[in-house]
Amino acid sequence: MKQLLILSGKGGTGKTTVATALIHLSRAKAFADCDVDAPNLHLLMKPRVEMVHKDYFGMAMAEIDPMKCTQCGICASHCRFDAIITENGYSVDPFGCEGCGVCEALCPSQAISLKPSKAGDLMLYKSESVFSTAQLKMGRGTSGMLVTEVKKNLKSSVSADTFAIIDGSPGIGCPVIASISGVDMVLIVAEPSLSGMSDMERIIETAKKFQTKTAVCVNKFDTNLTLTDEIVAYCTTNQIPFVGRIPFDNAAVMAINNGLSIVELDCDSGNAVKDVYARTMEVFHQPEGSQNLFPIR
Repeated sequence: MKQLLILSGKGGTGKTTVATALIHLSRAKAFADCDVDAPNLHLLMKPRVEMVHKDYFGMAMAEIDPMKCTQCGICASHCRFDAIITENGYSVDPFGCEGCGVCEALCPSQAISLKPSKAGDLMLYKSESVFSTAQLKMGRGTSGMLVTEVKKNLKSSVSADTFAIIDGSPGIGCPVIASISGVDMVLIVAEPSLSGMSDMERIIETAKKFQTKTAVCVNKFDTNLTLTDEIVAYCTTNQIPFVGRIPFDNAAVMAINNGLSIVELDCDSGNAVKDVYARTMEVFHQPEGSQNLFPIR
């Protein structure tokens, strides 16, 4: 499976908007939403087939048997996450427990055991195209593991030569690292703000650790032309392909509010992202080691 991953160093840059547009333009037969904390690709892709659902079990969680518990306090005194509740008997806070097993190992009355605990939901929509996504339960910390399962679901449902577009998570944490693993290219959607530039640089450095082909585009470039020029200069200096500028466009807001992709309307942002897509695919299909020959435009 050939994979193009769309990332941004921060939330709100328009990553999902660009990902949706590229899915439409490429007529991709496989796509995934790996932002498992707050998935939203389904709102624009609107899958119309029955979902195949699986429960996702992350780390096991401690459970105290009140019939065996002597309330000795050893578990509470050794829990580094303060997950033991001592009011009205001893119990485990499901939002605090990390499943480390210290309490189970130290309990003298063997009143504590680690039990499988549902941490989220895996969803797969399969018809002419395949859409894999998931939702992590609030307060659970195994987002990277769930992203891996989302990608496994997608890969097992398509042929080896299928082109897939993946909408990743913002930031540089576990879900992003799990998203980058194994992909062929990362397209970074940056925004022309000080925080946007800083976070763009962080995600570029993260992608470098995986030796993954990387390109950059700027969304809402005309909201700060000076910083847009600085992003282009950064890409030039670091020999990173820059694949285009997308303007701020009120028509894009209208499209998204109506559940449409920006390329489904005749608008400035939609026309610009078509150019971004064409240049991105040029970089995607370039042989390894030649991406730096791609000109800055």
